[in-house]
Parts: sequence; C-alpha cells; structure tokens
Amino acid sequence: MSDARWTISSGSKFEKMAGYSRAVIDGEWVFVSGTAGYNFADGSISDDAAEQTRQSLKTIAHALTEAGASLSDIVRVRVYVADRKDVMGVSAVLGETFSDPRPTNTTIICGFAMEEMKVELEVTALKRR
Repeated sequence: MSDARWTISSGSKFEKMAGYSRAVIDGEWVFVSGTAGYNFADGSISDDAAEQTRQSLKTIAHALTEAGASLSDIVRVRVYVADRKDVMGVSAVLGETFSDPRPTNTTIICGFAMEEMKVELEVTALKRR
C-alpha cells in the first residue's frame, strides 16, 4: 500500500450530508472522525451510553481494519459525552477495551445534534510497522 492519502466510509447518512469521511489514512496515520453509537447497518442506537460506546468502538474497529490497523494501534481518543452521569460507564467500557500501552484520552461533556446520542468517540491511530 502506498503512502497516498485515502478515505473510508462507514455508510453513515451523516458522512454524505456533512461532507466527511469516517476515516482518513495518510501514510501510517489513521484519523477516525467522531463516531456515535449508531448501528449503521440498521440505523438503530441504544438508549444506554455504555452500549453506544461499544457500538462506536465496533464501527471504529471496522474502519481501522479497512485501514490495515486495529484498536491496539490507537494513540489518542477523544470522548464526547452528553451527560456527566454517563462518564463512568463510558470510561469502564474504554478501560475494558484498551490495554498497555493505553492511548491518551480527553473527555468532554457537550451537546449533540441528535438528541438520542449520548457518546461519540474520535481516535487517531498509528499503524505499527
């Protein structure tokens, strides 16, 4: 695979509407857009923030696999949570997912465009050589 820049789509209706890619691969770097907990195959989303986190990670893992990387290649994660009360549940899922060396993490409490969204994850990965 060349070092050319290329993109991956997850099939989210938001990608086309807002003009972005699920992931951009530039050499060994993989930049994954903010990924909500929607199941893009059927458009569903759980009411539970922890389950939304698990689904978001599944979507991210799929994009990373397409990019030739994996969750273990993630070096940075940004976590956006709608309600402070969900931070611990979301964090527990992330703690179960990542092992040493764990990525850096910034967690932000914020609002979302879609009311059903409780969490969104954005990651950067560096493919191992």
